[in-house]
Amino acid sequence: MYFESAGPQNTQKTIELAVKTAHERGINYIVVASCSGKTAKLLENCGKNVVVVTHVNGFAEPGKMEIDEKTIEELKAKGFKVYTGTHVLSGAERGISRKFGGVYPVEIMAHTLRMLGQGVKVAVEISVMALDAGLIPYGEDIIAIGGTSEGADTAVIIRPSHAASIFETKIKEIICKPYEF
Repeated sequence: MYFESAGPQNTQKTIELAVKTAHERGINYIVVASCSGKTAKLLENCGKNVVVVTHVNGFAEPGKMEIDEKTIEELKAKGFKVYTGTHVLSGAERGISRKFGGVYPVEIMAHTLRMLGQGVKVAVEISVMALDAGLIPYGEDIIAIGGTSEGADTAVIIRPSHAASIFETKIKEIICKPYEF
């Protein structure tokens, strides 16, 4: 499915399509990007293992988390796993490029994925992060949900690989994404 444009107005439909696809295809894990917890909470009672990947600590402001501890505890109480860590498609390379200028390989990879939309880049990133954290099984297709700025507008079936072998990651199917982005 293609949404007319990117943005949070697509969140509910993205979640519905992702959960429906997971049930139809027998996919057991859903990884979702959520910087406030709002999108993740829509997956409550979906009948799947849910991993929530937040923005890294200091993303918006040095030393500060965007998602509050109360929300993290609420998500965990729902049975979700919550992961916060260095973004695999920026991390230290972004610090180097900000300090010294230029563009580095991981940033090129991220920008290349954005050619399919911000949500596709996010889906790849969070699925690799969740795999590296040991929160999803290796060698299994999962559904990853990402978005553009806030909310969700993209869902993909993906078989992630570890960051150390990221080019082995396979995007199997795009369930939904924005047409204009």
